[in-house]
Amino acid sequence: MSIVVQKYGGSSVGSIEKIREVAARIAQRVDSGHSVVVVVSAMGKTTNQLIEQAKMATADPPLRELDALLATGEQASAALLAMLLNEEGIKAASLTGWQAGISAWGRHTKGKIRAIETNRIRGLVDAGTTVVIAGFQGVTHEGDIITLGRGGSDTTAVALAASLGCPCEIYTDVSGIYSVDPRRYAAARKLERISYEEIQEMAHLGARVMEPRSVEIGQRYKVPIMVAHSAGDSSGTVIGEPGPEIEMQGVTGLSLTEEVLMVTLRRLPYIPDLIARLFTQLAAADVLVDMISQTSPVDGVISLSFTAHKSDHQAIRQIVGEVIADGGNTSVLYDSELVKLSAVGLGMRTQTGVAARIFSLFAKHRIEFLQVSTSEISISYTMRSQAAQAAINVMAAEFGLGASVSRHKYQDGKREGLDQHDLV
Repeated sequence: MSIVVQKYGGSSVGSIEKIREVAARIAQRVDSGHSVVVVVSAMGKTTNQLIEQAKMATADPPLRELDALLATGEQASAALLAMLLNEEGIKAASLTGWQAGISAWGRHTKGKIRAIETNRIRGLVDAGTTVVIAGFQGVTHEGDIITLGRGGSDTTAVALAASLGCPCEIYTDVSGIYSVDPRRYAAARKLERISYEEIQEMAHLGARVMEPRSVEIGQRYKVPIMVAHSAGDSSGTVIGEPGPEIEMQGVTGLSLTEEVLMVTLRRLPYIPDLIARLFTQLAAADVLVDMISQTSPVDGVISLSFTAHKSDHQAIRQIVGEVIADGGNTSVLYDSELVKLSAVGLGMRTQTGVAARIFSLFAKHRIEFLQVSTSEISISYTMRSQAAQAAINVMAAEFGLGASVSRHKYQDGKREGLDQHDLV
């Protein structure tokens, strides 16, 4: 009997009625002859509510205790789903992360999966039991509960699929992965297939469909991943290896990151130790720096710009102020009304002229941008928030990202069976 791992997000298990619908869906799959291992997130906004309660208790909750609290959200979902599956006539048992054999390491609230011991899961499956596992959590070598950070349930599900040697299905409140966020571009095309590398790049650049770490594990262990709507019957989008037609399309999708802060330091003395100190202190404060640009030194000074999330504005302002205190005539500009728009596609590796087409589009439509950065498969622009929609519209039209365009195909990656591996 084949095994499949299914993951249901918070919106899919947001109420008892929704959990009942999920139970009915799983029961159909079991009745069709599959063994199902289920991973669930906390119900709806439960995690946010638990964080608020912790902050009501203390302004600075210890991270170990915060993890112990946050993990209860997924445990509640798992237990409730197991109850409803049994009511449907499906033998089911819920497991916490540690009961499922998920060992993890790292800083509390930002843990990483080390390995998964699947003996207990396999024993239950062999006995005809549907296993429901609390996502987003594992256990350290010291026996402490540790949570896996944003998107941790996705990571749990794909890592389990890798360890069990089976496909993974991610059910959420969208019907698949789109070429562009449909809320921004109504004609956006749902992709039948997308490569691991492209969806990782899109996720890193702002798309919120999949957590990048989960896709990285999927790619490493060749786990076929399908993303679909929890309440629909559509096939969703398959994430896998690229096929031979990948070069036919230069741009697969657009990704938008909002709430971008750009910091520009003008007339900054060109002192390498000073610049190193700036970024070292930003890293120590957990400020994630994104795009960086610097002019060539002229008369011993440079202009330096970098972007980060605007929620880090105060921390950045304090660090910059301390670093440039002895920086002579340096002035600092903070611009928080920006977005980052990125074009992503594996075809960029072999196609020439993608950047030229975008620059020409922006010139023709008078769309201004402030910074540009590239990778092998992406081009990103920072621009004013009010310019984003026009840029999305013209880029989507130029690169055929609407629903009327024929969909390109990819080949499925081969699946490999794994029992226990380092999944860091």
